[in-house]
Amino acid sequence: MSILSRSLARGLTLVELIVSITVIAAGVAGILVVLNVAVRSSADPLIQKQALAVAESLLEEIQLMPFTYCDPDDANAGTATGTAGCATAVEGIGAEAGEARNPTGPETPFDNVNDYQGFSMAGVVDIAGAAISGLAAYSASVTVAQQALNGPPAVPAAESLLITVTVTGPGSTSVQLSGYRTRHAPNLLP
Repeated sequence: MSILSRSLARGLTLVELIVSITVIAAGVAGILVVLNVAVRSSADPLIQKQALAVAESLLEEIQLMPFTYCDPDDANAGTATGTAGCATAVEGIGAEAGEARNPTGPETPFDNVNDYQGFSMAGVVDIAGAAISGLAAYSASVTVAQQALNGPPAVPAAESLLITVTVTGPGSTSVQLSGYRTRHAPNLLP
């Protein structure tokens, strides 16, 4: 046998075998640490997604409401081109007396974007007031404020609202979404 063929056929030495086992073990240990962290926090994305879904649905509900100069219950709400055109009730920020998102008694439902200012709920309920299964540990709050938009075209503060929805879930998970509602169709009533 030649020297070359003997060196190819000899295999691994004990030192080479121990070094390779050590390197492989260190790599596997690193992978297991990463998997452990991923498994421990795997429930967090679900909570975050649920909070985001609640915030998105509430923001969409609010943005779909009318944004009129007069309260939608006012006789001139469909024709007023400014607050001077209202017969009795100019729409302001905040709910009018006797209005609620999901009335349970003699109240009437919210009928304008402005009505949601200061709204909050502990435990998520739909617009009809029915509790949504699995979301009792979540809470939501809403702020509505006039906010000018710097265009183009520029929109004055009286014609634009900034809506901010904050949803808090288990484990201090918090999601905040903001959106705008402009008075692009001030006389549009449902």
